Amino acid sequence: MVRVTDITEMRKERTYIGGSRRHGLTARARSTRAERGASSEAPAGILPSILKAIELAALIVIAWPQLHAQGNYEIQIYGYDTVAPARTMVELHSNFTFEGFKTTQQGALPDEHQLHETVEITQGWTDWFETGFYIFTSYGPHQGYKWVGDHIRPRVRVPEKWNWPVGVSLSTEFGYQRRIFFPDTWTWEIRPIIDKQWKSWYVAFNPALERALHGPDVSEGLGFSPDFKAAYSLTRKLSFGLEYYGSLGSITDFSRIPQQQHQIFPTIDYDFGPNWEFNLGMGVGVTGSTDHLLLKAILGRRFRFITPHLPHSSKANYPGGEE
Repeated sequence: MVRVTDITEMRKERTYIGGSRRHGLTARARSTRAERGASSEAPAGILPSILKAIELAALIVIAWPQLHAQGNYEIQIYGYDTVAPARTMVELHSNFTFEGFKTTQQGALPDEHQLHETVEITQGWTDWFETGFYIFTSYGPHQGYKWVGDHIRPRVRVPEKWNWPVGVSLSTEFGYQRRIFFPDTWTWEIRPIIDKQWKSWYVAFNPALERALHGPDVSEGLGFSPDFKAAYSLTRKLSFGLEYYGSLGSITDFSRIPQQQHQIFPTIDYDFGPNWEFNLGMGVGVTGSTDHLLLKAILGRRFRFITPHLPHSSKANYPGGEE
């Protein structure tokens, strides 16, 4: 995932802002968790902590002021599930900024009325490891259609047989983006992922750390971008959720609130089947450094393009992974 965030301070953040996989409950999470019999009750002590975290996030968002500037490419909360072995997930991320920044900022093109299309291809290798690849593109008024950059993202997860009370995985992402879209051309991110499903509720927390490797922000060190999602299944196929994406600045010296980025997305997730993934949301910025209004959509489909040699027992863990 990649995104232009605090242009005024030339801080880049990722609004996964990488997915979901990621959302409120995605088709991937639904299909795998239905099979493994996810617990219908939250372990003692976990539910009160999660509810307190939701309450705190809501209070923070309500307390903070108004709006305006940034650009997003992959807007997605990650769940802990990985793509099944011998399967390939192809996703299209479509994001349109209705109200963003209108002038060139630090050499980056304005993002108001830009359409961002991102192709994400994720290959599952084992029942605990996947690799994702991103192609970022942009189309804007008087800008034409442009290639933005590419990223690669390996990810591992805690195996289900460990029987942890929450899902845990770790993603790292590295890649290049053109200078006309990002002041920093090479960036790196590490994203811990924690999620939990019980009854009709689902929550996910992605406390991401980000680092500029080439560009003006190299000296700023690690940036902190906490992302969060809570969702409720209205029916067996339809879920409603709230996604929060934040960018607080350097982990050792948070930016002032007006320079931080905070976005709220009411979203829906719809289950078209075990091989599909769909997420739709409208985002509102809460600070002056954040794009005010944008629409995001994610459409994903699983295929069998590459078939690694795997033990039969590993494949059997993913009954939804066959055509």
